[in-house]
Amino acid sequence: MWIRGFSVLILGCILLSLISVISGLEPELGSTRVVFQTNYGDIEFGFFPTVAPKTVEHIFKLVRLGGYNTNHFFRVDKGFVAQVADVKGGRSAPMNEEQRREAEKTVVGEFSEVKHVRGILSMGRYDDPDSGSSSFSILLGNAPHLDGKYAIFGRVTKGDDTLTKLEQLPTRREGIFVMPTERITILSSYYYDTETENCEQDRSILKRRLAASAVEVERQRMKCFP
Repeated sequence: MWIRGFSVLILGCILLSLISVISGLEPELGSTRVVFQTNYGDIEFGFFPTVAPKTVEHIFKLVRLGGYNTNHFFRVDKGFVAQVADVKGGRSAPMNEEQRREAEKTVVGEFSEVKHVRGILSMGRYDDPDSGSSSFSILLGNAPHLDGKYAIFGRVTKGDDTLTKLEQLPTRREGIFVMPTERITILSSYYYDTETENCEQDRSILKRRLAASAVEVERQRMKCFP
């Protein structure tokens, strides 16, 4: 009897371990990619639409409106975070009315089981859990103390070398913030869809194959029916 009980206990421990591992797995990225072109290099990232759909919708709309253009990273704390400023006060260019309306919105805190590790995108906020607006951090290291407290909505897909460059810049401390002494500007931004890109590549291959087939058909026609 004790053997059966021991087996059940072992099985339970295994299941708990599996649940822990699964909950820590990174969710699947959507097909959208955004690229921030900074004066220190490009940073590309994707979104987790199944984890934080409202946050993703809001941030991506700001990107589409050009809201992050001329904005900057106001905080770079090596091994911790590089934080993008709120677009309402961080841009060097004035905002148009549509940009301002979206920038003034806040999103509900979509907290999840996803872990804060290097490359993760995490919304900034005040004490109110539903006060996230347009400022967000890119994790420069693991920060488990943030898990479940800040809304994770995406991950860097390219540009870790740029993040490393940012970490090497001189900084100064102002209160709790470690800030770069030079302005790290988001000069411009653009976005694309990886699925569309793949389709275009497939279409290009198909066109080449069709062209080659047409040439071969014409060659055979000329050979057999001169």
